[in-house]
Amino acid sequence: MKKIPAIILVFLLYNSVVYYLGWNIQQFLHDVCHMDSVLPFAIIWVIIAYSILIGRINHSFDLFTIIGYYWMAVLQYGLMIFPLTNLVIWLTPTTMKIPIEIIAALLFVGVIAIGVYFAYAPVVRRQQITIPNNKLAGQSLRISIGSDFHFGLVMRKGMLKKFVELSNAENPDIVLLAGDLVDDVPYWYGKYNMAEEMLKLRATYGVYGILGNHEYYGKQLKETIYQMEQSNIRMLIDETIEIPGVCLLTGREDATNKARKKLEDLQQPSELPWLIMDHTPDDIETPNALGANLQVSGHTHRGQMWPNQFITSKTFPLDYGYKKMAHLHAITTSGFGFWGPPVRTNSRSEMWVVDIKFTEL
Repeated sequence: MKKIPAIILVFLLYNSVVYYLGWNIQQFLHDVCHMDSVLPFAIIWVIIAYSILIGRINHSFDLFTIIGYYWMAVLQYGLMIFPLTNLVIWLTPTTMKIPIEIIAALLFVGVIAIGVYFAYAPVVRRQQITIPNNKLAGQSLRISIGSDFHFGLVMRKGMLKKFVELSNAENPDIVLLAGDLVDDVPYWYGKYNMAEEMLKLRATYGVYGILGNHEYYGKQLKETIYQMEQSNIRMLIDETIEIPGVCLLTGREDATNKARKKLEDLQQPSELPWLIMDHTPDDIETPNALGANLQVSGHTHRGQMWPNQFITSKTFPLDYGYKKMAHLHAITTSGFGFWGPPVRTNSRSEMWVVDIKFTEL
């Protein structure tokens, strides 16, 4: 029963925000576009505000889910831009109202447009590292890394094709896919026949993947694993394998699974370097203490939209980028895809290429 007042409070607060944002946009339409049809606008605005819920009815309403994704970006940046705009209008002469509204509208649309471009125009990040290993001294290893694809309604086959082309152009020895491969469920991965494109991904020693938190949210783990392995991805589910003469490779269950094995239980004695995929970068001390050489993670998206990165940087020991420790090289990518709105305003969709050079101890 205690939850009911909280739900009512959240409902009232959300609708207050919806009203505030809608009022601002309606004022702009009235002042600049001379549109006075308040009721039709209000109906459309409410539908947009609740489009995420409408989209959950069934897949016939997927269009509303897409609208809802963009609504998330509108919500965040509306709450940042509109209050500032209202304050400036209040502090300036009345004759400046329309120019200020136009500037605010251009800023708002510009932020979203740039964010969409950054989401759909991936880049390649490069990192060179050195690992002492007498057994492989003088040899090298190239790894391409992708994470947080969230294949689904707005992350479709075209983006997967870009990843495959970027990765294949690098001629990697190994491809690592570090979790959140699908957007909760593999429904759209199958519907859009993304396996056809994924099967074109090439690597000397194979393509390897792990689960992320969103696969757990979707609760279709077996089907997801099946579809990925049909796409020639070797899924590592809390296990360590040896790529003969190359490395030990550990794929951890996501931290969402509270019953996952401890990293110590996945460690194996070997003269080969030890590489780890762990979707959520909440621990880089343990693999370093155990003598692991490389850990690859994703999950954070680097906050995806400014200023969310200030939250992720306080939440994770390495929310983005590269860090060298005593034994461990840790990398957290912001991901090749995105969650929710296809908008990135503090990062780009990205693939990492890591070149490892092995030296004598």
